Amino acid sequence: MDIRSDDYDSSDQNANQIAIVSISKDEPVVTRRELWSYYLYSNGGNGVGLAYTQTLFQGLATAAGYDPVTGPGSPCLATTASGQCVVPWGSGTKSVSSVVLTANGVSFAIMTVILTTIGSAADYGTFGWWLLFAITVLCWAAQYACMALTRPNRWVLAMVLYIIGFVSYSITLVFYAALFPRLARNTPRARQVREKYENGEIPPEVYEQEESLQKNRITDIFTVHSNIGFVTTLLLNLALLLPMANNPKIDNYVIVVVNTYWVVLGIWWFVFQEPRPGPGLPKGEHYLTIGWKQIWAALKTYKHLPYTFVYLFSYFLLADVLFNCPYLKPRLTYFGQGLNTTGTLISICQNDKFSFSFLQNTYLGLSQAITSTISTLAFWYIQRHWNISTKKMFVVTNVVTILIPLWGMIGIWTEKLGFHNVWEFWAYNVMFGLFQAPYYAYSLAMMAELSPPGFDNMFFGLFGLYNRASSMVGPNVIQVIIDKTGNNWQGFPFLFSLCAVASVVIWFGVDVTKGRRDAVRWAAEQRRHVH
Repeated sequence: MDIRSDDYDSSDQNANQIAIVSISKDEPVVTRRELWSYYLYSNGGNGVGLAYTQTLFQGLATAAGYDPVTGPGSPCLATTASGQCVVPWGSGTKSVSSVVLTANGVSFAIMTVILTTIGSAADYGTFGWWLLFAITVLCWAAQYACMALTRPNRWVLAMVLYIIGFVSYSITLVFYAALFPRLARNTPRARQVREKYENGEIPPEVYEQEESLQKNRITDIFTVHSNIGFVTTLLLNLALLLPMANNPKIDNYVIVVVNTYWVVLGIWWFVFQEPRPGPGLPKGEHYLTIGWKQIWAALKTYKHLPYTFVYLFSYFLLADVLFNCPYLKPRLTYFGQGLNTTGTLISICQNDKFSFSFLQNTYLGLSQAITSTISTLAFWYIQRHWNISTKKMFVVTNVVTILIPLWGMIGIWTEKLGFHNVWEFWAYNVMFGLFQAPYYAYSLAMMAELSPPGFDNMFFGLFGLYNRASSMVGPNVIQVIIDKTGNNWQGFPFLFSLCAVASVVIWFGVDVTKGRRDAVRWAAEQRRHVH
């Protein structure tokens, strides 16, 4: 086993002692072509298709269901309907909103098993390359299969394809994001500054700051590219939705177009990625078992990585609250990217409000995409100009995260506010774009800062695992609340509490500078045990 939790010299854990990650001279410098192919993968994999898949799934289930107040056979979308809608489920019935949340809960469970089993294995050899490629192709296939979803009685198939697409897309985000710390360490600029540090021309603090800025630069740029792809695909969709509005298969065609856009742009990463294989798999280990062993070993060393695990724990709580708006939620599903419960709940309310209209959701998505692009560039300019730390930028964007479920809570007591009005969904998408897109970039950068170099897939996998574990809790808790009350808005107080607690812990309990140095020392210690 290559990771040990024993014989660790705690005297080395002087938080003020600067530790700099070693870089293999054999690793190729990042080329412009390689970096652009990395950004284009993000541009194509912007998550719009998966958001449409949920809308299609929820719409088919609603069309197949009935109003429980008036009984079987009564359409849920009738003008005289009560607003409730159920579908057959087991020996009874289940509300459509609860079915959507159940699909998310099942997805999170599957992701947890996959990430714990093979997440760490991606750090060895070329397994990470093949894993990302295979799961990406699976996601593409699931999206193309949505052409079969043309009748309400296929809502169960829609649920299955949604789960496959959601799981595979989320996992691509994990292993795609785990690549950027290594890319950041090998950019021409980072290598140049590294050489100056090794020659004694600059102090280690300057090198740390520069490496941190390189990480933020890459995350900000691929977030911008994701938003550019977001805008482009939505405009392509409008080119279909407007002239073909009465075509019964228009929603299916839209998903195919969005998916094709990703295929065309995303394939180049697998062509132009420079080889940076990890170490060989230790003798006697297997790709299907080493993940569990490494996670257990890492958890046993939590005392040596206190800030890393405090951040992970906080995300365990925060993941149920973040990123689940109807469009950004797939893109941000990993960190927390998680596709978690606040945005899912709001998207359910939004779909109900706009009668599952792809066209209206496209307009809302455009407002979010445009503001996301502008805000990410603005936040990066501010950070670079004033040399502001990653954590401070993270905290600024995090404040809005708390306000989203708080606003939803208002809807419990009044229908004048709290996601009951059309203008509120417009405001939500704009505010989400302004603050949550850069929040996504900074949450990734925070994890990159706190991850031991050389163990990126392992710790990003843990990041995803903590996210998924919490995400199995949130949807199930919320669906119980909705089933018992018949009111979607009753779920917001639970989400607000989780968000507030997690945010406070990160604000006051995570020291990124000390955590980064702990991570570098920890990684060096593990390599010493191997060699």
